[in-house]
Amino acid sequence: MALSPQFGSIIPSQAQSILASNYLQFDGAGANSNNFAQQYLPELYEQEVERYGNRTLSGFLRMVGAEMPMTSDQVIWSEQNRLHIAYNDCTSVSAAGTITIPVTAANAANPILNVISPGSTIVVMDDFGNEAKCFVRVSDTAAAGGGGNPGRLTVEPYGFANLIAAGIADSANNKIFVYGSEFQKGTSTANGVVGVNTYAAVNNPQVTVTPSFTQFSNSPIILRSTYSINGSDTAQIGWVEVSTEDGTGGYLWYLKAESETRLRFEDYLEMSMVESELSAGGPAGLTGQTLGSQGLFAAIQARGNVQVGFSAASGLDAFDAILKNLDTQGAIEENMLFLNRSSNLDFDDMLGSISGGFAGGTAFGLFENSEEMALNLGFSGFRRGSYDFYKTDWKYLNDASTRGAQVGPASIEGVLIPAGTSTVYDQILGTNIRRPFLHVRYRASQTDDRRMKSWLTGSVGGAFTSSLDAMEVNFLSERCLVTQAANNFVLFKGL
Repeated sequence: MALSPQFGSIIPSQAQSILASNYLQFDGAGANSNNFAQQYLPELYEQEVERYGNRTLSGFLRMVGAEMPMTSDQVIWSEQNRLHIAYNDCTSVSAAGTITIPVTAANAANPILNVISPGSTIVVMDDFGNEAKCFVRVSDTAAAGGGGNPGRLTVEPYGFANLIAAGIADSANNKIFVYGSEFQKGTSTANGVVGVNTYAAVNNPQVTVTPSFTQFSNSPIILRSTYSINGSDTAQIGWVEVSTEDGTGGYLWYLKAESETRLRFEDYLEMSMVESELSAGGPAGLTGQTLGSQGLFAAIQARGNVQVGFSAASGLDAFDAILKNLDTQGAIEENMLFLNRSSNLDFDDMLGSISGGFAGGTAFGLFENSEEMALNLGFSGFRRGSYDFYKTDWKYLNDASTRGAQVGPASIEGVLIPAGTSTVYDQILGTNIRRPFLHVRYRASQTDDRRMKSWLTGSVGGAFTSSLDAMEVNFLSERCLVTQAANNFVLFKGL
C-alpha cells in the first residue's frame, strides 16, 4: 500500500519538480525532520584574502648594499682618520701665552699628546666667534723631554700683544687648528727659528705626523629556523590558491605553512642585520655563546649621527643643520632617506611649502607638475646645497608587527644612508678596495655556502634521513653587516 504524503515522508520525483512530496527539510529540529546539520555544502573560497598586502619586509639591504662571502669568524676593516690637525676644548692662558691641549695619555710610559710642531701657525677660536692667528714658539709633545708640560703650546698672536688683546678670553672651550708654518731664513726644523723665538732644539724638535687609521670589526651570527609537519597530516590534503610575497602563485597544500616560514626567515636575515647588538658576554649559564653582532642602528648610534626630535615640518632650518654637520664629515654628495610614513609626509610638506609658484599652499611646477594636470604631491628626490637626496618609505618602520608599533620617545623614524662606495684598506689583500658603505658578509667556502641554506630531514615528503614520522624543513644562515664610514649616516629618532 502506498504511503500518503505526510510531514517527514518523501516520495522522489522522476523530474526536477518542486512538489510537496519531495521537499527535504534539513534545518528542523523536530522528530519528523531529517535533522541534517546544513542543507547545502558550504561555499568555500579557496583563494586567500591578502588583507595585509605584501607582508615581507626585506629588500632594504638589496637596495643599498651587496652580499659578499667570507671565511673567517670576524671581518676587520680600517677607516682613514682626518687629514688635518685640530683640537677642541683647549685651555688658553693669555698671561702665560699658553694653550693646553686636553688629550689623555694613551700610554703612561710615553704619552704623546699632540702633533703640533714649533714653527706651526694656528688659528685659535672661541665660542663667541672670536679668533686669533698665532705662531707656535714651543710645543711640548710629551711629559718626558717636554719640560713637564705635556700638550702645552706657547704661542704669539699675530698683530696683538697677547690672546686677550686678540679677543680670546681665558677659557677651556677654545678650538685650534693648524693652517701652515713660518720659519726664518737659514733655519732648519731641527734648530727652529732664530732671534727672539730661539728655543732648545732638543726639547722642541719638529714632530713627524704619522698617518693613522681606525680599525673596526664585526662578527657573524648564526640564524636558524625550522618547519615541521607529521606524516599523518600530510595525507589529508587541502588545496589553497595563494599569491606569495616572493612573486610566485598557484596551489599549495600542507607546504603552505612552509612557504610562510621561509618568507619569515628571509625577513629575519635582514632584520637581524638592522637590529643586532653587541654584547659584553653571552647569556648567563650558556657556554660558547657568541657576543652578538653590530647591526645598522647600533653602528650609527655608536659611530654615526643621531638626530633626536627632528621634524621636517619645522622647515628647512632643521634640515640645514643636518647638512652643516654632513659638511664636517665625508660630504657624500648622494644620499638616500628611508623614512616612516609620518616623516615622509613631513618632507613632502616641507618641500611643497618652500616651492616657488604655488597656489593655496599646493606647489606646482615640481617634477613636471602643472596646474592643468593631476598633482603629484609626493617627492621622490630633491637637491639642497651640494647634496642630492632620494627618499622612500621604509616598510620596516611602518609595519605594525615591527618598528611601526613603536611611537614616542626613542622611536626610529628614519635613516639617512650615503649612496655609492667607500675606499677601505683590505689587510688580507694588502690594497685599497672599494665597497658599498653597507654590505653583508656571509660565511662560505668551496664546500659549504652558508648564505641561505635549506634542507629536509625526517621520513616524509621525499626525505629519508631518519625514523622520525615527520618532515622537517631547516633553514640556516651565518652573516653580519659591515657599516663603513658610519660618520656619514644619520639616524632620526622621535622625542
